Amino acid sequence: MEQQQQNQTNATNELAVRREKLAALKAEGKDPFETTKYDVTDTTADVLANFEEIKTDVEAGITGKTVRLAGRMVSRRVMGKASFIHLMDGSGKIQGYVRRDDVGEESYAAFKKLDVGDILGVEGFVFRTKTGEISVHVTSLSLLAKSLLPLPEKYHGLTNTDMRYRQRYVDLIVNPEVKDTFVKRSLILREIRAYLDGLDFLEVDTPILTPFEIGAAARPFKTHHNTLDMDMFLRIETELYLKRLIVGGFDKVYEVGRIFRNEGMDTSHNPEFTSIELYQAFTDYKGMMDIVIEMNTMLAEKICGSTKITYQGTEIDMGHWEKLTMVEAVKKYAGVDYADWKDDEDARAYAKAHHVEVPANATKGTVLIEFFDAYVEEKLIQPTIIYDYPVENSPLAKRKPSDPAFTERFEYFIYAREMGNAFSELNDPIDQKERFVRQVEAKRREEPETTAQVDEDYITALEYGLAPTGGLGFGVDRLVMLLTDSPSIRDVLLFPTMKPTE
Repeated sequence: MEQQQQNQTNATNELAVRREKLAALKAEGKDPFETTKYDVTDTTADVLANFEEIKTDVEAGITGKTVRLAGRMVSRRVMGKASFIHLMDGSGKIQGYVRRDDVGEESYAAFKKLDVGDILGVEGFVFRTKTGEISVHVTSLSLLAKSLLPLPEKYHGLTNTDMRYRQRYVDLIVNPEVKDTFVKRSLILREIRAYLDGLDFLEVDTPILTPFEIGAAARPFKTHHNTLDMDMFLRIETELYLKRLIVGGFDKVYEVGRIFRNEGMDTSHNPEFTSIELYQAFTDYKGMMDIVIEMNTMLAEKICGSTKITYQGTEIDMGHWEKLTMVEAVKKYAGVDYADWKDDEDARAYAKAHHVEVPANATKGTVLIEFFDAYVEEKLIQPTIIYDYPVENSPLAKRKPSDPAFTERFEYFIYAREMGNAFSELNDPIDQKERFVRQVEAKRREEPETTAQVDEDYITALEYGLAPTGGLGFGVDRLVMLLTDSPSIRDVLLFPTMKPTE
């Protein structure tokens, strides 16, 4: 406690000193926050990559390129008439050598008053020090912005997880590996778009604000539109609008969209997250299986360099996918065969015997789902596609013609996490209306205060005719977690949802 109080006192004192320095600069007419532009000619990465072409070697009589870089000073070592700094920009970090005789006495005196964390612009030539480090020999230096708060200590860093998520800007400064995660996130999205664009899918945008709550199990966020004087809801999916576009004549569409669900939070759930949904006319859920396998195999190779990746110490083979029906999976992992259940009552008896909790009025399909949740999902470490889901939990999927108790739906799992969901889309407006009604009624029984209703406009769209369609939706954040070996969804969201501090 005593050490903590001392640290707080030191921080308070340093803050006061930095503000005094700022006041002095302003009094001299050198307000650093007035700087509007600095002409940068090179990045740190450029300098390091092209050193041999741009270097200066005085002894060899080689005069190289003059470079101008800008970034944050993250370290400084003053040694009388010369100093060493490290400058960090968006591409990396490089050493700078600052000498009084080169920058001038007045400029060097001002330099010594700077603080670690200040934003600087430096100009000079590139050379290699006696210790072999590529560096910039600074010939002029400018203060571009003053840092009024000290960075975390070099060796302790920003290690408090909660603070890292709250102050991601500091996390990115002091933990460079964090930036790598988000660079990879951007690359993943770029590769997905390139893959889908290459298949002639069209990227579109659909509404985030929707006029009413639908009957889906997910709980929405509610807001109010003042001009229209009506409640509105943040979307919980992009599906119904995208399928309207298939009705309208687009054959292949996809959306990279922010989704909002007013539900729990854990290592794989955040109230707002990014999903990708895509729909293709004249194909089915098997066509979507092909896309899942091909796309995920491609991503592993492009992002991780191999189809065999490591996630939290476990090797995952992204090039090998197992396919099981839900009935086969339950039989394999729970030792229970759906074919043995004579009727709903018999299925409930099997559940009781295996200590699987089910509703009092559970159907065979519902019991099968509960067996899957209890026995199977945790076993699906390697990439696995589970297909042919009961109609009870698949309100938007087409029934299997050979067995109407099941639907043409699949989910795929990696590391015991559901990664995505796909259907042969239900295009029968009468069947869809009946399922929507049952879904809304069920939600009203569970949540009497709900305002959920049937999306009648979507039914109208189906009545105009929806071609046979395959659809797929998957979470971007969980995919990024997998491909960057990140244990929590908060590690792959730049600004995860946090409760405000007092």
